[in-house]
Amino acid sequence: MKQVCIIGAGSSGITAAKAMKEKGISFDCFEKGSNIGGVWRFNNDNGLSSAYRSLHINTNRVVMAYSDFPMPDDYPMFPHHSNIIEYFEKYVEYFKLRENITFNTSVVDVIQNADGTYKVSLDNRQTFDYQYVIVANGHHWNPRLPSPAFKGEFTGEILHSHYYREAEQVQNKDVLVVGIGNSAVDIACEAARLHTGKVVISTRSGAYITPNWIWSIPFDNLANPLTAKLPLWLQRSLLNATLWLARGKQEDYGVPKPNRPVLSEHPTLSQDLLNLAGRGLIKFKPNIKEFRGKTVVFEDNTEQNFDIIIYATGYKVTFPFLKQYSTFDVEESNDIRLYKKVIHPDYKNLFFLALIQPLGAIMPLAEIQAKWIAKIIKGESKLPSKETMLQSIEEDKQKLIKRYKQSPRHTLQVDFFTYKESIEKEMNR
Repeated sequence: MKQVCIIGAGSSGITAAKAMKEKGISFDCFEKGSNIGGVWRFNNDNGLSSAYRSLHINTNRVVMAYSDFPMPDDYPMFPHHSNIIEYFEKYVEYFKLRENITFNTSVVDVIQNADGTYKVSLDNRQTFDYQYVIVANGHHWNPRLPSPAFKGEFTGEILHSHYYREAEQVQNKDVLVVGIGNSAVDIACEAARLHTGKVVISTRSGAYITPNWIWSIPFDNLANPLTAKLPLWLQRSLLNATLWLARGKQEDYGVPKPNRPVLSEHPTLSQDLLNLAGRGLIKFKPNIKEFRGKTVVFEDNTEQNFDIIIYATGYKVTFPFLKQYSTFDVEESNDIRLYKKVIHPDYKNLFFLALIQPLGAIMPLAEIQAKWIAKIIKGESKLPSKETMLQSIEEDKQKLIKRYKQSPRHTLQVDFFTYKESIEKEMNR
């Protein structure tokens, strides 16, 4: 019996594979598709990728890379998804991980045995027992639509951003994008650059628009362990000042300013939105009130007609292979209670990887999570008592409630450097 089953061979699954291999831990990795890369593989045949043809990363290549495998210097600072897939493939080749990945194979069920091990069932009807299971199936593949649904019926085209692939899907159309996260803004900007129809973003609460660059420096390079330790009010003051220097007031471009303080929500990164909005190519409206055929009535009681609505309204956290455990049925709330976002106190041999939404890059955090898991499996790192874990989970929950707007979007939120330091402490426990 091999020790570990890894579910998924995306950016998290492959770094988990590397961490297991380095520690001499036997493992299998099962991937639904025919290749690695997960959501970053455009038109991935696993059917789960949300990548569109023009997609670029919005964290720079230096901070996004794994710790011991930098991205090539000849990559652009914000690489295209094809560069990222090439990087993953070189990573897997360099560390000789492909031999442990079984492709075109889905995990359909995970059940805990009486002895605490796990029986893993595959879609080819094979079953295997493992001491540990690492869940690395991602959380950007099961689209979330507005709930409750808006009043009335829209008779034009409806699309979730998950299914957006090509600019041709919005060409010669009047487009309404619902949401103001990174995907929403990317799609709206692409539609606006076509100059073939009106483009409107509908947002309930707005977002702080962060540029990719400031003074020729990637904006996310400004974050560091020192600023992460500052009081939140001071972090907010510094970020407000930096944003003002980088782009002035966003409302002067026609982009509504949120009524909440900065760092109360996940930021939206875009170098293009303010420029296009300032030219009048992207307009903004409040939340939708109701539909009347192709007419959309907004909460300010204005009306406009659209050909297509694109819901960029996020994703549900879903584990289809854990259906027998109500604990992990969190699709509606996305509120999964895990110690350090990795371990459930009642299922200590079941680990969740990259189930986070960081202010910063996710891949280095998945990497350090995987290293921590490997140390736990090897007995080099100990978990605290169940009571301590439950207390820590509740404390983290209260901090999120205090800082962020309560919504499924913010249940997985972490600060990059603070979270990284907390996992490093756990590794030394």
